[in-house]
This record gives sequence, structure tokens and C-alpha cells, in this order.
Amino acid sequence: MLMGEFQHNLDTKGRLFMPAKLRETLGKHFIVTKGLDGCLFVYTDTEWSKLQAKFADSPMSNQNVRAVARFFFGGAVDTEPDKQGRIMLPQSLRTHANLNKVAIILGVGSRAEIWDIDRWNAYNAKVGEDVNDIVGQLVDLGI
Repeated sequence: MLMGEFQHNLDTKGRLFMPAKLRETLGKHFIVTKGLDGCLFVYTDTEWSKLQAKFADSPMSNQNVRAVARFFFGGAVDTEPDKQGRIMLPQSLRTHANLNKVAIILGVGSRAEIWDIDRWNAYNAKVGEDVNDIVGQLVDLGI
């Protein structure tokens, strides 16, 4: 399971250090793609295969299925850390997540997320305001 919060800088070439604790679970090879809420999602090969299988079983005649498939798969990249534990993030993914200098890397159960620090702080401020509503929704879901 992926968990924890880590802060690292992007270098001038768009490389980001992936924390060793997360790399242990992600493996030597993983996939980075556009995520929701303005971040990037990072999947193990196994979780990526599960996501692909769900889309393969979905009706391509459904416009929403096609749109979401394009969103997730169109910008996805296979990556593996270099000897220093860094991954290369293409400009298109850095633009999507507004990544410039400082990134927050989160373990979120079955995936990791990469956030621009300012977006992460703004998101956390908003969630803090809505925490009671969120807890109520979790109770409704049986969590």
C-alpha cells in the first residue's frame, strides 16, 4: 500500500525524485498520467493493467468512457527511476499539474499522486473547510 507525504524539488530538466519508500511499492517501472483535481496519478504496472481492463470492458459507444480514456491514457508515460531515484516528467504532465519547482508526492493507497505545492496547499485549505461534509459522505459509504 502506498502512503505518506513527501516534498521534493523538480530540477531544471523536469526530473523529480521519487521517495524510496514509495519506489519500494511502485517497483522499478511505473506509469504516470494526468490525474484529477489538477495533480498527476502514478500507478504500478498491476494497477495500470486493472484500470486498462475496466476500460476494455466499458462500452466505447459511451462518449464519457471515450473522453475519460483519452484523458488517462493519452498523456500517460512509462517511467522508471534513474540511479538517483528521479523520474522524468514530460512538459505536458508538468503543465497539467502546474509543476514548476516544489512538488508534493503522496501515497494514496493503490496509487501515488504528484501535486504542485501551491495547488496542494489550496486543496488542503478547501478540504479543511469541508471536512464535516466529507466525513458525512464517508459515513454514508460505510467507511
